Amino acid sequence: MLIKSNSVKFLSLFISIFFLIYLIYLIYISFFIVKNQFMDIGDSTYVNQVRVDEYTKKLSDFLTKTCNKDKICEVQKILDFVTNIPYKINESIAKSPKKVVEQNFGDCDDKSNLLISLLKQRDYEAYFVLVPEHIFVIINLEDENLRNPALYVNNKRFYILESTATASKIGFPLKYKLDEIDAIIDPFINKKLKIESLDYKL
Repeated sequence: MLIKSNSVKFLSLFISIFFLIYLIYLIYISFFIVKNQFMDIGDSTYVNQVRVDEYTKKLSDFLTKTCNKDKICEVQKILDFVTNIPYKINESIAKSPKKVVEQNFGDCDDKSNLLISLLKQRDYEAYFVLVPEHIFVIINLEDENLRNPALYVNNKRFYILESTATASKIGFPLKYKLDEIDAIIDPFINKKLKIESLDYKL
């Protein structure tokens, strides 16, 4: 059937262009998501859900408001908040920080995403550590009051933060062998750290 009406032709052309632009947008967004959230670790793919947004900023500010910029206080307050969220295995993809708080449960992926997002809002250097069937967070703190053993990555001191252990403290003991560490990741740029040296000591 031939289309003789100019208005119908114009509408048809407009719809076609709109859908073409929308398709290009979806391809771009898909590429962006894969590039920034998906990472191959051995035979598996890790998907991060970290956020630096207004929600995590307000929450981190609220949690640390009584600390007067004391770093140990800030980190422990944030860690206490996250560890008090009940642990429950999430069978689907990791949840965003906001979703973890709203639903009031999460597994190691979910809670680590929340923990590191809140720490990022306070400008701490922190990374994900991936080990078999688990993930935890490490943070660089140079405070001399900390007496616990630390993970030294490329000769830089990092303390373990365990998001799934209720009432855990800064410097949680390493429960894995060093050669079981699959990767150390900066989730905010979605890149693995190049590890030249790794040690666990006081």
